[in-house]
Amino acid sequence: MTTSFFILPGWHDSGAKHWQSRWPQLHGQQVPFLKVDQDDWVWPKRGDWMMNLDEVLLAGPGLAQRPAILVAHSLGCHLVAAWAAHSQHTHRVKGAWLVAPPDLDGPPNAATAAPQLQSWRSVVRRQLPFPAIVLASRTDPYAAFERSQVLAQDWGAELQDLGDAGHVNEASGHGDWPDGWRDLQATVSGW
Repeated sequence: MTTSFFILPGWHDSGAKHWQSRWPQLHGQQVPFLKVDQDDWVWPKRGDWMMNLDEVLLAGPGLAQRPAILVAHSLGCHLVAAWAAHSQHTHRVKGAWLVAPPDLDGPPNAATAAPQLQSWRSVVRRQLPFPAIVLASRTDPYAAFERSQVLAQDWGAELQDLGDAGHVNEASGHGDWPDGWRDLQATVSGW
């Protein structure tokens, strides 16, 4: 059975040179990708984002029968946690690959200072009902590594230390991110 990769970008979406945008172009012949687009990338509303994820997971012929892998970056990781705590459709998800979740309720940082993220500050910390891995950087301006460790533990996710990787985006040199693609493939085969 074919697995579908659902791309869940963070706040402000993922640009054209971000790995979340590049992978469907580079690897779309191997596996199907579906990006979960949001109506408002600038002022994200958690409930709207959760509803969109539910709709995309259930849309289209044959999609509801395929196992889903959630490939989230930044705020998209918090979307996975919030959605999983409320959705009736978590059984559709084979696993979640959560890259660089920001620390939204900790000490001051670039994420806690943003007024657009206020509605996300009551962070969902329930254990996820499917396998998950959190990939965290030690130099992420949006989250101290120790805070990412706690978040991964709360979500019941494995933690992968990416070292000095910034926010694991285009700005930190993670455009095509071939190492990430290989890691995702290995992780999915283990699920």
